Amino acid sequence: MIESLDHEAVFEQAWAAPGTTSVELPPARVNDVLREHYDVRPPFAYTGAQLWDMEVRKAAAPDKYIPTVVKPGSAEKFPSVRHGRFEDFTRVSDQRLWADLDHYATIIEHVRLDHENRHAYFVGAERFEAPDGRVLTAGASQPIFHVEHSVGGPEDHPLNLWRIVLLTDEPDRSLAAAFDDYANDRYLRVFIEVHLRSDLGRELIRR
Repeated sequence: MIESLDHEAVFEQAWAAPGTTSVELPPARVNDVLREHYDVRPPFAYTGAQLWDMEVRKAAAPDKYIPTVVKPGSAEKFPSVRHGRFEDFTRVSDQRLWADLDHYATIIEHVRLDHENRHAYFVGAERFEAPDGRVLTAGASQPIFHVEHSVGGPEDHPLNLWRIVLLTDEPDRSLAAAFDDYANDRYLRVFIEVHLRSDLGRELIRR
């Protein structure tokens, strides 16, 4: 059963393993970035609850919220199970390769949303048997990876946090370098811009 998977433990074990390739992006101080690099109409500042709402929506519909990565129309979300503070489901989508953005691969992710602590875990898998009997297989063009997205910081100045670990046999510096553009981007990550425009009705102008 997917809901019996300890997503956090799987992620942390991979993160700590000596051979994997781990990347932690700088915390995004969302309201500071909005104030310094955007004109927002009408004016707006995120709360932690609103930023978590974005994470929940993004987890369920990655092709909408991450259109620069996920091929439009490729995402499937399989039925979720809610137990206590957790919500578990599996999603499958075609995503750009981290180090080769011109090509896509099928990505299988077992997702856990920890609504109390505002952590979202995405545990990559090589294979998934869908409820309708289809057996789905992940692409072999890059290592399987796990992701943690979370909301940190105070409620009125939330942080967007992002860690990823790729299941390599030894740390791959060239693969880690694929995330440099994300780390150095002065603007908000695309999924936050989508949430602001689509769900919160804000007009954004980059400065």
